[in-house]
Amino acid sequence: MHTPLCGHAIGEPKLYAEHALKVGLQEIGFSDHAPFVRGPLPGITMKREELPIYYKMIEEVQEKFKGKLRIKMSIEADFIPGYEKQTKAILDDYPYDYVIGSVHFIGDWGFDSPEERKSWDAANVNQVYRDYYALLRQSAQPGLFDIMGHVDLVKKFGARPTEDMSDEVRRTAQVFKDVGVAIEINTSGLRKPVGEIYPSLDALKIYQQAGVPLTFGSDAHEPQHVGCDYDKALAWAKAADYSEYVIFEKRKIVRKVKI
Repeated sequence: MHTPLCGHAIGEPKLYAEHALKVGLQEIGFSDHAPFVRGPLPGITMKREELPIYYKMIEEVQEKFKGKLRIKMSIEADFIPGYEKQTKAILDDYPYDYVIGSVHFIGDWGFDSPEERKSWDAANVNQVYRDYYALLRQSAQPGLFDIMGHVDLVKKFGARPTEDMSDEVRRTAQVFKDVGVAIEINTSGLRKPVGEIYPSLDALKIYQQAGVPLTFGSDAHEPQHVGCDYDKALAWAKAADYSEYVIFEKRKIVRKVKI
């Protein structure tokens, strides 16, 4: 879940919390976009100087809903090769409950950005997928991230490879298992042009077979998306033979919950 600080989400945190209660959730976590390590990205991520504002916003809503709703403090950070130390410095700034790692860039190309969508027309889709999975594997470094976000985001605009990418997913799943990171079922894909949950069911089955832990996320950028399509997410998890999901606190898995 995000906040207006990233520049492309609407609604104050209390509205997200209120909607969470409305749809029957017992626990939520805010994970707005961390400052971009290569320089400011207005309208996409927070600025470095806005981090204290973010902490205060979430701490205030935690206090307001204490006893009604468990609210976790977390953050989503882009993986940019060569900037691992700068990324870690940002992530070490606060005792987060979990950190979501995401790949949104292949080189300088923001492949999921609507403003850069036309670049897909000239792209070698198979190579883009291979490059994406290579970056996912590279991003899964010990201590950097706890959950890998929307692990087939590359399909967002509906571009599909003509080659079988199962081996890429298997290699990625094994790296995730070895490093000890979890993945998420992210329902926001249903609200994007691809119209499918992240990751695909076939990919999710591979992660399950590799023993990669599971979490759930609605990737809400507005209050009414909190918990959106969780019935479909639950069915997705069961169809992939997942029997439990995990809950984080202070960057550790503290509980496993049966599905």
